[in-house]
Amino acid sequence: MPQIPEKIHELTVGQLSARSGAAVSALHFYESKGLISSRRTTGNQRRYHRDALRRVAFVRAAQRVGIPLATIREALAELPEERTPTREDWARLSEAWRSELDERINQLSRLRDHLTDCIGCGCLSLENCVLSNPDDVVGERQAGSRLMVERVTGRPKPQQSQGSQQSRQSLQEAEGCC
Repeated sequence: MPQIPEKIHELTVGQLSARSGAAVSALHFYESKGLISSRRTTGNQRRYHRDALRRVAFVRAAQRVGIPLATIREALAELPEERTPTREDWARLSEAWRSELDERINQLSRLRDHLTDCIGCGCLSLENCVLSNPDDVVGERQAGSRLMVERVTGRPKPQQSQGSQQSRQSLQEAEGCC
């Protein structure tokens, strides 16, 4: 990792990229989203203050734990005069984000636990399917796979005869999927 002399107070985008490990395109993106800022030289080149290193580290750490960029931007905007986050700032913000992360972990655990409940069925309208249609209100009227065909082709799929509907229902009940 290239060392930057202490007397240099501004970094080029290449230096910031090399020191932070973030791609130049990522730094440009962070700047466009208001997460870091730069000034422009007379030659229109970006120059970042040295504290941008800590801001980039803060953003990347928050991203690694799943915090959305919009939430990170809001947190950084709360800092007085857009100063660089300190260890205390990270502790305070990470504590605030803990409940959001816990809820996401719980949601992912519920999804994982229901993953095998209906895989392969194809009806997409199970009464107990929390993956494909958790708030199924149309399932009482017809199967979701028919709705999918209607959306794709723009016309309803021909109705099955009463006998084939009963056969399909018997097969589904025997398989235990619908």
